[in-house]
Amino acid sequence: MEQYPFERSIVQEILAGMKMPKKLLHIIIGPRQIGKTTAALQVAEKWKGPVINASADQPLPPGPEWIRGHWERAFSSAETEKKEVLLILDEIQKVQGWSETVKFLWDHTIQHYSKIQVLLLGSSSLLIQKGVSESLAGRFFLYRCTHWSMKEMASAFGWDFNMWLHFGGYPGAAQLAVDEKIWRQYVTDSLIETVLAKDVLQLQKVTKPALLRHLFLLACGHPAQILSYNKMLGQLHDAGNTTTLAHYVKLLEAAFLLSGLEQYKKGTLAKKGSSPKLILWDNALITAVTGFSLAKSKTDLSWRGRLVENAVGAHLLSSFSGFPYSVYYWRQRHDEVDFVVENPRKIIVIEVKTGRPEKTKGMQKFCATYPEAVPVIIGSGGIPLDMFFSNDPKNVLGF
Repeated sequence: MEQYPFERSIVQEILAGMKMPKKLLHIIIGPRQIGKTTAALQVAEKWKGPVINASADQPLPPGPEWIRGHWERAFSSAETEKKEVLLILDEIQKVQGWSETVKFLWDHTIQHYSKIQVLLLGSSSLLIQKGVSESLAGRFFLYRCTHWSMKEMASAFGWDFNMWLHFGGYPGAAQLAVDEKIWRQYVTDSLIETVLAKDVLQLQKVTKPALLRHLFLLACGHPAQILSYNKMLGQLHDAGNTTTLAHYVKLLEAAFLLSGLEQYKKGTLAKKGSSPKLILWDNALITAVTGFSLAKSKTDLSWRGRLVENAVGAHLLSSFSGFPYSVYYWRQRHDEVDFVVENPRKIIVIEVKTGRPEKTKGMQKFCATYPEAVPVIIGSGGIPLDMFFSNDPKNVLGF
């Protein structure tokens, strides 16, 4: 089996999870091209018994019989070799009715046979989470495989902060970064276009596909900026209405491309309908689409500030993905703070600084409105950027 020079922490997390007392389905979700399949193969490499590995990422999506066929192969292999079998099914969300089929087969396995471990992979969080919530409640353990952090790209490819800030966390594109033109073409054609075509347009009902693409391009040109849906309508062709735009932002979020942060207000009902703050899930998406060079990312202080702020937002979203954490921004007239992270026990308000330390008027106003909030500065005069991006924000921010 192929040897992989770099192993992410998720590999050991999955191996440890398969030793839990309660037998569960193990499900990995995350963006395309960030190493979910590689991590699964590394798990298989360390597995002591037989491995059945298959992918549903085919020109024509397979039906439920595809799952049943590979499940039966796993049963047969376990019977023949008298060892526990690892069954890996990649891009499982492509199979129509996958969750119902998996539920039936898993319940049968638990009742009659215990020598199978199942690892499922998916690149659409919307379809995966819909499936597990509707059919697989109480039967699975979820692993979130995110874009590569600065620390991981440094360890695997020797990148410094500036390289990671500009080229992002897609390991498959890293070797092409020596030629920015080729790197941009690879990211736009092989990554972005594949995700839009396969994970969004092919699997979701999108009445205005051109609008969805234009919305994504608009967001790439305005990273970490607050844009009202009405303002977006004025910049997009065939724009439809604000409800359509808000829905498309959610679809892009489910594909790990773009999130529209809502404005923070006390009480969940008050947070709906605010102008979104656009955060791209990886800076590679921004620099590939805009065509800005590494030199610009280093020397244009305004653009660099946008990239840093977007990277902070993406790092927060990746780390705080899932209940009970939520990430917002806050603005009141001329006062603004970059991010607010909330869980039931704590509110942390964050300002990102890339220039000289200065007074944070917005943070002062926020803390006066919400005295329980803990203020944090990331960057100049606060937590160093290298420290923040090299660690889990839960630890750095004290959650």
